[in-house]
Amino acid sequence: MKKEKGDSGQIETSDVTSFVELGRTFNSEIRTANLPVYRASTVLFESLAHAQAQLDASERGEYGASHYGTIGTPTTFALRDALARIEGAGHPCHAAIMPSGLMAVTTLLLAYLKPGDHLLVTDSVYGPTRVFCRGILSRLGINTTWYDPTITPEKLETLIQPATRMIFLESPGSYTFEIQDVPGICAMARRHKVMTVIDNAWGSPVFAKPFDWGVDASVLPLTKYWSGHADVLMGAVVVREEHWLPLWRTSRELGMSVGGDDAALMLRGMRTIDVRMQRHQQNALEIARWLEHRPEVGAVLHPALPSHPQHALWKRDFKGSSGLFSFELRTDSENKTPTPKQIAALCEGRRYFGIGYSWGGFESLIFPARIGSLRSVTPWQG
Repeated sequence: MKKEKGDSGQIETSDVTSFVELGRTFNSEIRTANLPVYRASTVLFESLAHAQAQLDASERGEYGASHYGTIGTPTTFALRDALARIEGAGHPCHAAIMPSGLMAVTTLLLAYLKPGDHLLVTDSVYGPTRVFCRGILSRLGINTTWYDPTITPEKLETLIQPATRMIFLESPGSYTFEIQDVPGICAMARRHKVMTVIDNAWGSPVFAKPFDWGVDASVLPLTKYWSGHADVLMGAVVVREEHWLPLWRTSRELGMSVGGDDAALMLRGMRTIDVRMQRHQQNALEIARWLEHRPEVGAVLHPALPSHPQHALWKRDFKGSSGLFSFELRTDSENKTPTPKQIAALCEGRRYFGIGYSWGGFESLIFPARIGSLRSVTPWQG
C-alpha cells in the first residue's frame, strides 16, 4: 500500500490502483515543436453536465467538442482546423477527415444527395468515383449525367434539370488532364442554386485555390501530396460554412474517423508540402518536355505545357503544376496504335520508376492507363 495526500489528508492506494491511475497527466510548461499524438477511444468528463454539454456541442459540429474518440481528439481537431484554413484560403470553411480519399468522395455525395436527385459529373472523373455513381448512387435512385470536361459553362447549363443538385468537377481530369473553366461553371451553378464540388487532388492548395474559384466543397485525397511518404491513407472534405452540418452529420452517422497516429503523420507531412510540390513541379516538367521531343511519343498531356489544349485556362487559374501527367505513344507507319504488349514492354523496361498505383509520394511511378471503360461522353482507346 502507498500513501498519497488527498483533500481530506492521507489516503491509501494499492499498487494496482497506482498502476491504473498514475502517469496519465502531467502539468508542465514544456512546449514541443509538434502537437503530441492523442490516441483515444474514451473521452472523460468532469461531470454529467460537462458530458451533456460536449455531446450537444459535437452534435452542432463545433470544433474542439468531443464525447468519443471517433468525434475527435486534439490531434484530429488540429488537422481539421489546418485543412479548413489552408484549403479555405480565407473563406469561412470547415473540414471533415476520412480514412481514404474515396471515402471523402462517397461521404460527400451521400451528405448532399437524396433519392430522385440529379448529379452532373465530369467524364474525366476519378475512376472509383464513377463506379460509386454507377453503383450505389444509382441503386439509391440518384441519377448521374456525365459531361464533356472541355464543355463551356453555357453548354453545361443546358444539361441542368429541375432535380439537379450538384456538379462534380475535377480539374485537371484524371488520366487525360483537361482543364475546366471552374470559375465560369461555379458562377453558372450559383444562378441555378446548384452545389459545386471539386476533387483537388492534382493541384493541392499549394497550386490551386478552389474556393477562390467559387466552389462550395473541395475533396482532398490526403494520401497523395499531403502525406508525401506513401505511408498514410486519408481523405478530407472542406466545405463552406453554410454547407457544414449535412457533411458533419453524415460523416458521424457513417462512423468516419481517423486515428491520432495517422493524423499526426499527416500534420508532419504538411510541414514540407510546399517545398516538395516545387520539386514535383520541376522534375515532372523536365521529363514532360523531354518526352515531347521523343519520336516514340505522340502527345504529352500536361497542362503546364504550351501544347496543352487548355494551357491558357491553367495559366489563369493555377499557381503551378504537380508531378502527375500522362503521355500517348505515337501510332506506327500503318496508323496502328501500340498494343498492350508493347505498352507493357515500355513499363517493364524502366530503371528507376516503380510500377504501382497512387502518386504524390517520394517515389517515381509509372503505370499504363486503360481508360476506354472510364469514359462515357468522349471515346478513348485503350
